[in-house]
Amino acid sequence: MAGQASEHWKIEDLDFSRIAREQVRTDENLFYLVASASFIESGSDLYTQNLVDFFRGDDEVTGWLSNHWEQEELQHGQALRAYVRHVWPEFEWDTAYRGFLAEYATYCKVELLAPTRALEMTARCVVETGTATYYRAMARSTTEPVLRDLATRIATDEVNHYKHFYRFFRRYRAQERLNRFRVMGTIGRRTLELKSEDADCAIRHVVKARAPHRADDAAYIQQLSARMNSTIRTNLSPGTTLKMLMRPLELPARVQTVIQYPIRQFMEHVFLR
Repeated sequence: MAGQASEHWKIEDLDFSRIAREQVRTDENLFYLVASASFIESGSDLYTQNLVDFFRGDDEVTGWLSNHWEQEELQHGQALRAYVRHVWPEFEWDTAYRGFLAEYATYCKVELLAPTRALEMTARCVVETGTATYYRAMARSTTEPVLRDLATRIATDEVNHYKHFYRFFRRYRAQERLNRFRVMGTIGRRTLELKSEDADCAIRHVVKARAPHRADDAAYIQQLSARMNSTIRTNLSPGTTLKMLMRPLELPARVQTVIQYPIRQFMEHVFLR
């Protein structure tokens, strides 16, 4: 793991001068997808501290969280912010982000994490599944080359993060002798929370800066969210997402075949609604 940081891509690897601005400049849906994601990724340091506190004493986990996961998540936020500034320079990103952060900080509490370390690692696997799905779909939804490149890089990072959380999950699951029913319960609950207050908070604050006259228009914000969800729904890969969600259950092949359909129906209820 020591070489991970040196091998990771840098913002300088992205050539923002190549952005086909005429393709995306008037795409309001894409603007909200990118701007909202830039806010959530940029607030990753708040969440990292909670996880570091929760896993204190496990140097492997806390070291990776602080030295790799947090740095890469914050880089995602910086790169997405840079993209927004290149395409929509009139958007007051810093002002809008300050408002978002003040509210978002109230959602980042240690007491909101799962009751055990193994279950929290299960929840982390679900979250990374959701973010990987989001960025893969974003990459597929546009032909603009720089955004497609950026979203693909972020999606790859999220899959790598998933692999780390999954490895930690397996260690803690063995220690806690966790049964599949509790793992399934956490997967179900956390999947239902993927479209959560974090995303709603980001969208509200982007709207407040982008269209202040619509800031209190709940119907307008709901329509925006529906359009964004439709973009993800149209461009996601359900099979890959399903495989990532089911992996912590570590089911025998025969059992996995039996329950795959109901789990896929549940997943589609969340991701495709």
